[in-house]
Amino acid sequence: MKNKKIIGFMLGILVVLCFFGGKETFFEKSSKKEKKASIKAVGVLQFASHPDLDSIYKGIQKGLADEGFTKDKNLKFLFKNAQADQSKLKTMSEEILENNPDAVVGIATPSAQALANQTKKVPIVLGAISDPVSAGLVKNEKKPGGNITGVSDRSPVNAQISLAKKLFPEAKKVGILYSSAEDSAKSQVADAKKAAKKGGLSVQEYAVPSINEINQIVNEMVNEVNFIYIPNDNTIASAMPTVIKIADAKKVPIIPVTEKMVKEGGFATSSLDQFELGVQTGRITAQILKGKNPANVPIYTFKEGKTVVNINKAHKWGIKIPGSVLRTRLPSFSG
Repeated sequence: MKNKKIIGFMLGILVVLCFFGGKETFFEKSSKKEKKASIKAVGVLQFASHPDLDSIYKGIQKGLADEGFTKDKNLKFLFKNAQADQSKLKTMSEEILENNPDAVVGIATPSAQALANQTKKVPIVLGAISDPVSAGLVKNEKKPGGNITGVSDRSPVNAQISLAKKLFPEAKKVGILYSSAEDSAKSQVADAKKAAKKGGLSVQEYAVPSINEINQIVNEMVNEVNFIYIPNDNTIASAMPTVIKIADAKKVPIIPVTEKMVKEGGFATSSLDQFELGVQTGRITAQILKGKNPANVPIYTFKEGKTVVNINKAHKWGIKIPGSVLRTRLPSFSG
């Protein structure tokens, strides 16, 4: 009898321990769930490796951090880079979305389009898309109205062509080099043609079907034009070393759209800051993570650029920089 009481007492203790042990395990699980719920996941699809696009990605992380979202603390990144291979974009988009991110970011138009083709529910933030409307991503930049918003990197084309006219007053013909596969470049090509013709220049378009034809096409154009204009085009940007090598051999200056492309060997431009484009993209992403509806967040567009000149190249080629340009010039680069 005594043994039965002892056994009953021990069983009672065991039940209590199991009960509290179970409760503790439950609370631990709940705590883990709450902790997990506080961590936001952002998928990023970048079209290619290039200093400008890499700067945008770095800026995105800075913009998110400014708004309180820090990697490995309360933010997880799933990053994919298609390395300028269009065929990889669909699969990479699917892989990102399979991980149930809270928001996704497309760096460059092809990436954003690939993500948009895969989801109408997950918020998509455009990381530097030149013309979101023409690219079929939003219907209206002021009122996107769907699951997409973000930042436009529409270049100040008029300022860029005007700068070229100041630097090369004797120029008669400009060649516009762009990828026929990139929707983002087409609207800028149209703007550049208008600006060039308004400035009294004749224009020749050189559309590149694929990266494999760049060498041939640039070799052709350097014998036919006075300078080359490159719009916001990721395919051409990724091939800049090739373009510069061929153009430099004939001393044909290049007016690209970004500061880093001047640093790589372009001649001059009126440029948007790619890192700041990324920062603004990160801030908009943070707004969405905090609960804002992308349908009501206008596309952000930068209104001003800064003039940058490759002074060393100008000296080497014997091109005098006008005083009006020098007064507005900020950084200068060797190359």
